[in-house]
Amino acid sequence: MDIQNTQSQMRKGVLEFCILSIIRQGEVYPSDLVDRMKAANLHILEGTLYPLLTRLKNAGLLTYRWVESNSGPPRKYFIMTNLGLEFYGELERTWKELADAVHTLTQPTQDTAASSETQPQPQP
Repeated sequence: MDIQNTQSQMRKGVLEFCILSIIRQGEVYPSDLVDRMKAANLHILEGTLYPLLTRLKNAGLLTYRWVESNSGPPRKYFIMTNLGLEFYGELERTWKELADAVHTLTQPTQDTAASSETQPQPQP
């Protein structure tokens, strides 16, 4: 079993939610998204980000505006639409339910703690 593959799949599962979480806080330039994700230790490549942004825009969840730049071509800043805000609210509720469920399942219960005291532990 490849732990890196499993870890990658877990990260991919929350990627869209994390991107929308950042954009919900205010309009954002894609390289700023990459920086924010990296700061949170969720690395994302531009080759992954741009298709995701395009898909979210085509779904009506995001829009963008062009801003002139003094140091190069105009920049595209992404903004969440009203539909995007509604969608985000649903994702946030789902995330909280999922996080609570995972937390519940990963914490030892009194029954588990009691049975582990009486059962021999596997040796490495």
